Amino acid sequence: MNKKKLNYTEAIERVEEILSKIERDELDVDQLAENVKEASQLISFCKEKLYKTEEEVEKILKTME
Repeated sequence: MNKKKLNYTEAIERVEEILSKIERDELDVDQLAENVKEASQLISFCKEKLYKTEEEVEKILKTME
């Protein structure tokens, strides 16, 4: 996974790109392993981002009560 500051949208787009390549059999075995590892890291990043965002929204909504 690229070390630059990644946002959720970019991560999802990269996962979709990897999945598309896999579906079209465009990756050899070495590339496949690397891309699956990258996709796994990106999915973990996205799940964490969603979890943190959900927590923030819940805190904001509680302050509005």
